[in-house]
Amino acid sequence: MVKRLFALGLLTVFAGLFASLLSGYVPDAELNPSARYYAERTAPDLGAANLVTAIIVTYRGLDTLGEVTVLFLAAAIVGLVLGSGRGIHRPRPDGRPAHDPHSRHSAPPPDRSAADRANAGRPDEAPSSAHPPVGELLTTGSHLLAPLILLLGVYVFANGHLTPGGGFQGGAILASATLLLLLAQPGRQFSHRLISALESLAGLLFVVIGLLGLALAGGFLDNRILPLGTLGELFSAGAIPLISTLIGLKVGAEFSSILASLSETRHYPALRVQADADTESAAQTRNQPADHADGEQP
Repeated sequence: MVKRLFALGLLTVFAGLFASLLSGYVPDAELNPSARYYAERTAPDLGAANLVTAIIVTYRGLDTLGEVTVLFLAAAIVGLVLGSGRGIHRPRPDGRPAHDPHSRHSAPPPDRSAADRANAGRPDEAPSSAHPPVGELLTTGSHLLAPLILLLGVYVFANGHLTPGGGFQGGAILASATLLLLLAQPGRQFSHRLISALESLAGLLFVVIGLLGLALAGGFLDNRILPLGTLGELFSAGAIPLISTLIGLKVGAEFSSILASLSETRHYPALRVQADADTESAAQTRNQPADHADGEQP
């Protein structure tokens, strides 16, 4: 009861604040000096038809670099935290399981429920933490829609200097294709090495272009290191299309890395049960010859 009253009082306070702001709101009759400068000088100076993308990529280049860096740190922290407990269950190069009872350097296997221990040895029964089956509609739809979603993402960030869109919007669309594939195949694992390489390469080229703008043009991420071209054409606005493409690839890779890490953590209990079952089977196989030899002694 107290929580509901507190929530109701908080909503009332916010409603009063917004009502006071709306009641005293008067729209500006003309643009302020900064907005007027952007509206009048963006197309002639930068050659971009989309003012928003031009401002974000060039005039606010350092701010965009900070936003991309924050997103990178978020993806790295999520991957580090969620992936810290999964590496111990991966098989070793020599084929021995990670939890090898005959190794002095392996950690003991984690505890599991009685139902999982009972089901682990039965091929016709899945562990209790297995994911439910996926419908045919979702599986078929993902095969048809995933390529189209990727194509839409590329279109959005490649044409960000002409139409509404840009690198952040296109990258989010690319990551939605990854989400669709994970929903259709819950146990699917993506190559984190490939995603990391793509993200690192896009980030490195992004910084290199920014430094080239600082050395050859008027500032960091200045798009005039390349010809501006004709306003309204695809290959125009200097380096803005290239910068938007790199941002889109970087953002898409970072979001995809987060989604893949969350998906692998969601199905980690099932993988853990399977790893424990493989460990017990390997231990029994190694003990059988020794038991047979002991039985032949007089």
